[in-house]
Amino acid sequence: MSIAAYKRTIRESESPRQIERRVFLRVTGEMEKHTAEFDGATKKLVRSELLAKGLRGVVAENLKLWSTIKHDLSQPENGLPIQLKAGLISLALFVERQTAIVLGGGAGLGTLVTINQSLIAGLSGAQPGPRG
Repeated sequence: MSIAAYKRTIRESESPRQIERRVFLRVTGEMEKHTAEFDGATKKLVRSELLAKGLRGVVAENLKLWSTIKHDLSQPENGLPIQLKAGLISLALFVERQTAIVLGGGAGLGTLVTINQSLIAGLSGAQPGPRG
């Protein structure tokens, strides 16, 4: 099956919510692989090296996802309740600020992972609350 046919099959068989969840699962999983080492590093240089080894691309992709969500939420035809939209837009703005810290070599990758895990749980229909 060609890649185009595969993508078409996914679009036809999954809801937008399921697609969003799958994409966030992939990106979050990639970030999660590096969280302990990145946030545990005591030197900014070590975090910068991890970013240079490929983590920067994953963090940038995460930011792009959140920017897309923020844009979608700001559209008048978005049917989510106003309070939910406002909360998610605020979260997207926080993700932008936290991403700038991480891309600058500061700790906080785990914060982005935790936020994404909460979003994934919401997209899965799980009730928010403490994990574990």
